[in-house]
Amino acid sequence: MSVYTPVEPAEVATFLRDYAVGELLELKGIADGIENTNYFVTTSGGQFVLTLFERHTQVELDYFLELMVTLANHGLPCPRPIMADDGSHLRRLAQRPAALVERLPGHAISTSSVAQCAAVGEALGRIHRTSRHVHRRRTNERGPVWWQVTADALRGTLDADSMALIDSEIAAHAAFDNGRLPRGVIHADLFRDNALFEGERLTGVIDFYAACNDILLYDVAICLNDWCVGADGDFDDTRGRAFLNAYAHGRPPVASEADALPLMLRAAALRFWLSRLYDFHFPRDGEITHIKDPAHFERILRKRIAAPRWAEDLWST
Repeated sequence: MSVYTPVEPAEVATFLRDYAVGELLELKGIADGIENTNYFVTTSGGQFVLTLFERHTQVELDYFLELMVTLANHGLPCPRPIMADDGSHLRRLAQRPAALVERLPGHAISTSSVAQCAAVGEALGRIHRTSRHVHRRRTNERGPVWWQVTADALRGTLDADSMALIDSEIAAHAAFDNGRLPRGVIHADLFRDNALFEGERLTGVIDFYAACNDILLYDVAICLNDWCVGADGDFDDTRGRAFLNAYAHGRPPVASEADALPLMLRAAALRFWLSRLYDFHFPRDGEITHIKDPAHFERILRKRIAAPRWAEDLWST
């Protein structure tokens, strides 16, 4: 992630004394992402990722770490948090809560293949099924209440057409009855930069620090909007079908989800359009910053509104 809290190698070397991971050999800041401070850490005992949490509470961090341990214990390709000598998974570094997790092999991809979409779909289904063993709960902090607060903050910075689209989408989702849709733990940010591959093999699902309890189909929609589209936002039927078929092996869907998918795709596009707009107009200070293009998800949202039948047809097949 962007480095908001710089740390020196000597500080990290001292921090690592509480872990049975060996001596520090290399420390490297990670530029991707926008929420926390991340470093690659290489020691004489292996490779790890060190995260300094910039804004999460203790309760939230306990939730994330329980989720990651649970998924790793059930064989999911998830980075396992490293336990310190005192039995905890969370310490403090540079006046921030900090966690050390294993660094998984593989690398993120820029363009997804059919096989890679299927691999991620199956993994997401398994995550949704397995995460029922997580006892803690966390509300989605980027849900409809946040949409409205963020829209109000952006009012005056956007043109009238964009603002009208945002307002109409928020109203449409407020009017939708989602009570019949299955809920559970969702990743909430499983983009291509949060999955690792070696060739076609999925080696890791990473960055669970947006995870929360919400509608499972919303998580599916987030993935479809990123993994199964071209640069212009148009869907690729083959990749989309591969993703959904593989997902169903991990967590069979229910009938009500087919009708709700078109609106969930719009909800997912709206959420990330709003967050990118906010980051663009109100950037945070950081040593390394990485702000993504808001226009990408505006295009996706407009396409989902214009062509809702794609999702219905794909689900039915």
